[in-house]
Amino acid sequence: MSKPVTSSTSAKQTKQDRRRDRREEQRRREEERLRAAKRNRVVLGVSILVVVLVVAASVYLFSKAPDNSPATTTAQSSNPAYPQVDNIVCEANEQVAYHVHAHLSLYIDGQQMPVPQNIGIASDQSCLYWLHTHDTSGVIHVEAPGQQAFTLGTFFKEWSQVFPQQQYPVQLSNTDGWKVYVNGKPYTGDFHKIELSAHTLITMAYQSPNVVPDTVYNWGDL
Repeated sequence: MSKPVTSSTSAKQTKQDRRRDRREEQRRREEERLRAAKRNRVVLGVSILVVVLVVAASVYLFSKAPDNSPATTTAQSSNPAYPQVDNIVCEANEQVAYHVHAHLSLYIDGQQMPVPQNIGIASDQSCLYWLHTHDTSGVIHVEAPGQQAFTLGTFFKEWSQVFPQQQYPVQLSNTDGWKVYVNGKPYTGDFHKIELSAHTLITMAYQSPNVVPDTVYNWGDL
């Protein structure tokens, strides 16, 4: 016959079971803590990588963005008689890296006034500014060494300061009395700030209430 299990033996086994269970619980908790720490490290690493990639992409896109700030140059005009105007110089050679055209129609006291030819071109042909005209069509040529923002105000400053003999209208010295349109739409701001972008149509009317603004122009191959 088997020997009966005493109560002291049962109590001992129960105590050992409790110790074993505690050790097992501690082991499970430690494993869970290690797994959680590992997950946190992975999440942190991925977050840092995402931030680095976003910053790098932003820097790259910013560095590739075109510079539309006003033109700046350290070059000197080829002819001292034609000084620098708003950082635009009169150079011996035409610039072709950035070449666009805008059109200007002027009306004063009900009469259309042609924009003179050779504004921005030296009388002896020794140099030409980046903003200039070749004829009386009203086409303003923008020919610069790089893409930059040029304004109607710079063209008027060039006309009035360097080429005043080219029938510069005194009315352009005032901003009152003018109705201005850009691409057929009324322009209410300072017309000096109108940008000379590709195929921009500018209509300016001084004391000329019945003027119809330009909405189309035959650019040909310009």
